[in-house]
Amino acid sequence: MLALKRPGRLLLAAALAYVVAASAAAQGFAAPQSGRDQKLVWADCGDGWQCAALEVPRDYRRPKGNTFTLAITRLPARDLADRRGVLFVNFGGPGGTVVESLHAFGADLFAAANQHLDIVGVDPRGVGLTQPSVDCEANQETEGIYSQPFPIPLALDARALVRKSRAYVERCKDLNGEVLRYLSTVNTARDMDRVREAMGERKLNYFGFSYGTYLGSTYATLFPKRYRAMVLDGPVDLDAYGNRPMENLREQSDGFERALARFFQACAANQAFCGFGGSDPLAAFDLLVAQANATPLPAAGADPVDGDDVIAGAALAMYAKQFWPFLVDALQLASAGDGTGFRFLADAFYGKNGDGTFDPGLDRYFLIGALDQRYKDDVDLYLDAGNHAWGLFEHAWWNSGYAELSYGLFDVRPNDVYRGPFRGSKRAPTMLIVVTRYDPATPYRGGLRTAAQLGNTRLLTMQGDGHTAYGGNSACIDAAVDAYVESLTLPPLGTVCQQQVPFGLTSLFRTGIASLGLAELWRAAPHGGGR
Repeated sequence: MLALKRPGRLLLAAALAYVVAASAAAQGFAAPQSGRDQKLVWADCGDGWQCAALEVPRDYRRPKGNTFTLAITRLPARDLADRRGVLFVNFGGPGGTVVESLHAFGADLFAAANQHLDIVGVDPRGVGLTQPSVDCEANQETEGIYSQPFPIPLALDARALVRKSRAYVERCKDLNGEVLRYLSTVNTARDMDRVREAMGERKLNYFGFSYGTYLGSTYATLFPKRYRAMVLDGPVDLDAYGNRPMENLREQSDGFERALARFFQACAANQAFCGFGGSDPLAAFDLLVAQANATPLPAAGADPVDGDDVIAGAALAMYAKQFWPFLVDALQLASAGDGTGFRFLADAFYGKNGDGTFDPGLDRYFLIGALDQRYKDDVDLYLDAGNHAWGLFEHAWWNSGYAELSYGLFDVRPNDVYRGPFRGSKRAPTMLIVVTRYDPATPYRGGLRTAAQLGNTRLLTMQGDGHTAYGGNSACIDAAVDAYVESLTLPPLGTVCQQQVPFGLTSLFRTGIASLGLAELWRAAPHGGGR
């Protein structure tokens, strides 16, 4: 499961701002332009943002056929007298929205870059305000790839699991039809270049988080002469993601185990704040999971919480160290017999809206990944892998093996796909690769592999926790990235920055949990993403 990460200290502010921003984002799109010579027509869409639309071919080999209408937004540079171009942003997924997210917190997150650069977001084909967008309309708790109960080999009904996975795949196909085969990342990279061209820009700058690093690496490989700066934060292991996804997910599952262990280590060392489990909170957590499976915890005005919900909520909290206080609150409530905190986190994990529907982010995550990744049609392969994952990963086995069965059953073939080799041209600017030492979703060593695969890269490391680094985790990281985007100044070789997020956060992060909308939390820090 990968991460649509919305970075650092801005996560919760973004969540709170989302409702207002979404209403603005849905308005103000000018009529789409079509053809290779088209220029964008911008309309005001609130708070300084401008919006436009652009028609692009579904199949670039048949440019006069059906199209996608891309939703595009930009925040013009503040210093128009010294404007230096555009910075395209992608927050990850696959399947994460960009337009609404930028409207929610992009002006703050990219304030430094926005002095001289337009901040630009494009909802990828099939996603968000781009049309057509895809949605399997699935109940993620009971039908999706991470649906419950999480399968375990000791109580596995293999036929029922196959039926459920096949039904989910068929539902996605029935509801989204022919559009599915055109959603691959290589087509999205071509869309991005078409937007650059329609903006009249000779080159673009790019900032990708999580799966957005896969998109950025694809763009850099296809169009090495068309970018000036490229920041890849929380990089996926490029070759493993596309060509060996089962290996990649096992490494990610191990990353989540490591992240949980670090959380409980911090909890034990900061009992005055954590207040759960005494000297061995990990053992207390395992006992809580077992007890919730035996007798689900009541949750105020919501469904009871079982052990799978507890695990899912804890996994979501690993995406940002700023989310750890939510997990602390949930643990304290649960130890008193109240599952409300974990119900909040688990519902956010699944993207459950207040009206009982589900955000389509996980559907899009599955559909785009299924096209990009090389999975075999072999049911026994996934059953065996699920059994092995259960033996390897105490808390994250659900993330690999059984969850991948739907990928193996997905029989839609992409009209075009690119799985490497990925190369950073020596004639292009050096790319900046930002890795986090204990990143659960895109593990550190996968990032090192990506830097080596691309070549012509400079590595910048954050010693810390959570998925991706830029945006309030470390002043050192932010300053180094801003300097690179501004002037292509690279940090010295071997630069390591320290995370500056203490375990015992208070104030904003421990207040207002009941009023924070679940769908908004999902979009502010979703849990899927570049595997």
